[in-house]
Amino acid sequence: APASFEWAGVALEQYKSDTDTWKGISRRELVGKRGETAKFHVRYFEIQPGGHSTLEKHEHEHVVIPMRGKGEAQAGCYIWTVAVGDVVYVSPSDPHQFRCPADAKEPFGFLCIVNSERDKPTGVDGLGVCHICE
Repeated sequence: APASFEWAGVALEQYKSDTDTWKGISRRELVGKRGETAKFHVRYFEIQPGGHSTLEKHEHEHVVIPMRGKGEAQAGCYIWTVAVGDVVYVSPSDPHQFRCPADAKEPFGFLCIVNSERDKPTGVDGLGVCHICE
């Protein structure tokens, strides 16, 4: 893993333009923005201590591979502590969120691999009835 978690020619980007549903997270598009023909995109997200991604769902699946620190991965009503060496699979339509604990000593950084053609996520207002846990 790189010591700085920066890649030459890859800009640091804001996570999303909507700022109401997330906190302390940034992203870097590693594969998928520079004319690659791959059927997938690879992004690196980094969440600062106390930060979180949007609680959302979508029809596409994705794979998350932690690269730095420890965090929490939520899918439906399940929450796992994840760290370097773990792999998280998010199924289509699963409400999900990633968090870095407020007392973490370093950011939680992870690779996220998604289909190059994918739908837009929709926010989830609480979890309501969870099809994963029933």
